[in-house]
Amino acid sequence: MASSVITSPKVSPTHFSSFPHRSSSLLLRHFHLPRPFITPTGTPLFLYRTGSSSAAAIKCSSTPTPPPPSRRPEYIPNRISDPNYVRIFDTTLRDGEQSPGATMTSKEKLDIARQLAKLGVDIIEAGFPASSKDDFEAVKMIAQEVGNAVDSDGYVPVICGLSRCNDRDIKAAWEAVKYAKRPRIHTFIATSPIHMEYKLKKSKDQVIEIARSMVRYARSLGCEDVEFSPEDAGRSERDFLYEILGEVIKAGATTLNIPDTVGITLPEEFGKLIADIKANTPGIENVIISTHCQNDLGLSTANTLAGAYAGARQVEVTINGIGERAGNASLEEVVMAIKCKGDHTLGGLYTGINTHHITLTSKMVEEYSGLHVQPHKAIVGANAFAHESGIHQDGMLKHKGTYEIISPEDIGLERSNEAGIVLGKLSGRHALKMKLIELGYDLESEQFANIFWRFKEVAEQKKRVTDADIRALVSDEVFQPAVVWKLHDLQVTCGTLGLSTATVKLLDAEGKEHVACSVGTGPVDSAYKAVDLIVKAPVTLLEYSMSAVTEGIDAIATTRVLIRGENNLTATHALTGEQVNRTFSGTGAGMDIVVSSVKAYIGALNKMLGYVNSPSTAVEPAKKVSVSA
Repeated sequence: MASSVITSPKVSPTHFSSFPHRSSSLLLRHFHLPRPFITPTGTPLFLYRTGSSSAAAIKCSSTPTPPPPSRRPEYIPNRISDPNYVRIFDTTLRDGEQSPGATMTSKEKLDIARQLAKLGVDIIEAGFPASSKDDFEAVKMIAQEVGNAVDSDGYVPVICGLSRCNDRDIKAAWEAVKYAKRPRIHTFIATSPIHMEYKLKKSKDQVIEIARSMVRYARSLGCEDVEFSPEDAGRSERDFLYEILGEVIKAGATTLNIPDTVGITLPEEFGKLIADIKANTPGIENVIISTHCQNDLGLSTANTLAGAYAGARQVEVTINGIGERAGNASLEEVVMAIKCKGDHTLGGLYTGINTHHITLTSKMVEEYSGLHVQPHKAIVGANAFAHESGIHQDGMLKHKGTYEIISPEDIGLERSNEAGIVLGKLSGRHALKMKLIELGYDLESEQFANIFWRFKEVAEQKKRVTDADIRALVSDEVFQPAVVWKLHDLQVTCGTLGLSTATVKLLDAEGKEHVACSVGTGPVDSAYKAVDLIVKAPVTLLEYSMSAVTEGIDAIATTRVLIRGENNLTATHALTGEQVNRTFSGTGAGMDIVVSSVKAYIGALNKMLGYVNSPSTAVEPAKKVSVSA
């Protein structure tokens, strides 16, 4: 393999310690050593520290383009023909859904799985089938539909189901994923001293035997792709890790996932862990090493990159970084870091992700999960490409590369001030259609018709309809659960002269009208009580929040609510095994804040009711929503 050399004028050679002893130091600081760094793939890599301001700035869009998705290596469970290729394992639908309030219906999971396939992820962990009947049916549906949708290049995602190391979980996982063209079972057991003593109450020998026998059992069912995770590997004893991993390799595991379950490691530590496993585990050359990094210390992305640099060739991530506690490594952050630095710094690493689909995928997960993306979130946050400082604005006007290392177009986001399409009350269907395409939305005719009339209503009341307004309308129209109840009319009376009252008219799934009136402490409270009189589904309102998507008194308001049903909707938590109460979120948008609030509440109710319905009613053909590449 040819050497990879980066040079710049007037610089002094600087390189890093040789693999595997301090492999992740690259992400932390420079070391002066007497010989070039040898990458995990055997490539000599010379890195230089700039010694002059004349050195050219590196920008993602100016880096050599990695092989496109059509050139991704042929999928072989335990081997990757190109040593520089990194598989993207997305666990949004499993670990991401464990976030409080992120419960999604089977239909929503299917929509997201389809979008993840458009994004080009290699493996979709569709859920934890043994958790509940709905989880099982959702994984099965994803395996049947998304897991068999082979594109013209032969790409089809692996569909994976999680299971604990017991017969029941593994059998459920196989029964759910076996319909996919490329099914995978992902089984795990804890290996850290604290987990084995207090959670499992088992000895090392017992844990090894369970892991070995359960991997063997998974293979006996006919599954040729089995992933094994030693839970809490970050706090496990090294020699024990080498032993148990060696045993599951002999039992038939094809991927070994190394989770930093509690997010305790630093990048240098995690890179060293991966390097040590690669150097000391018998049979490791016959499997793929994976990483799964939690974000408890805010280091999940850095740890994931350190692991990939040290030799891991699968990374487990979620859209928007959602997940248990502080979340997981963010897909968009990891993928764009590899895109930006893979060739220059990471020894040639690349992925098969089509980054132009990132923005819509992020928005879909945000809407379906109900978990808002913080404005300063890297890559997909509202402020990620905003420049307010006068110095920054001046630099951007002169050359965008002064303050942007990523072009928003690279992730499917158009610059609103460069688009040339300004929408107002005189704008027609064609202008709105072009704006939607520009923003990355490709809607079906019925969806577009609904959006158009809602756009005209807003445009009659606003001088100019912004991109943020359009996105809010699309989210409110497209990213909604299957209709069980729909708001038809709402009238409220409130103020200081008497009790707040609300009259609500809802339509059921058959179009029949239902009307109720109620009083409350305010307009929203009285409207919610009127809805409760019609729906008759006892719930507890856990959270309520509202924000304006644009400036001004005429801004569109977006509302989010979180509810919990009082009918004991529970599921089994994958890691702890305890029964957890399901919570459901809903969002609404409108210029009237009470209408927006009621829409959000009805959306949450629809999601809950859709969840308890049979899979045949909860899983419908997905609405077409795609990004224009």
